[in-house]
Order: sequence, then C-alpha cells, then structure tokens
Amino acid sequence: ADLPADVLTRAVMRGAILSSADFERKPMAPALARTALAAADAVGMQTKRDMFAGSILRASDIGPPALVRRGEAVTLEVRKGALAISAPGRALADGGMGEAVRVVNLATNRTLDARVAGTALVSVAMP
Repeated sequence: ADLPADVLTRAVMRGAILSSADFERKPMAPALARTALAAADAVGMQTKRDMFAGSILRASDIGPPALVRRGEAVTLEVRKGALAISAPGRALADGGMGEAVRVVNLATNRTLDARVAGTALVSVAMP
C-alpha cells in the first residue's frame, strides 16, 4: 500500500527558496515516502541542487538560505566584550546563518575562518 508524501509540483533550480505552493501530497512507495521531508520542514529553505517535478525532498537536498554568497563583499566583525572591530572582506563560499565560511580580509589579504552572522556579515572568533 502506498503512503502519502510531499512531492515537488514543479522543477526547481539549485538555490531556489521553497514555498508551500511548490508541494503537493501524492501516494508513493513506502520506502520513498518514509525518507521524504515534509513540506512544512522545507518551506523557506534553499535547494542545494536542481530538483525535478514529482520528486521527494530529503534533508540533504536543502539548507538554510544563503546570507553570504561566494565572491561577494562581506563585513568581517570581531567582538571581544564591548570592543568591536570590522573590516571589509570577500566570501570564499556560500553560507547560511551560523554556518562556517572561509573569507579573505581585504585589508590584510589573509584568509580566515568565520561564521555567518547575517546578510553579508560574518563574525571571526578572537584568537
């Protein structure tokens, strides 16, 4: 007996932000239905690869929307107590909120590890 699962109503490109209109419930083989992500868990998330209409989503197919994009300008921020220092930088990878990304400090040309803290904003841990 088939089980209901949420499937995509249309093909979506890598990097698309999913909405509830992108899903419909369809009967699927139990093995597939059990691994399918619920539409409620995917809405607002960004696809990591191109997806076909009628396909199910798995957790590995989506992630938080990228707030930092590879090659784009970012603000590097270092905080220690009340002290805050910022510098211009460039992201070397895409990243969602809280994700680790490599960035280049444009003032020193050094590559640093940082965490995404907002749109075009990354925070660097104090050494």
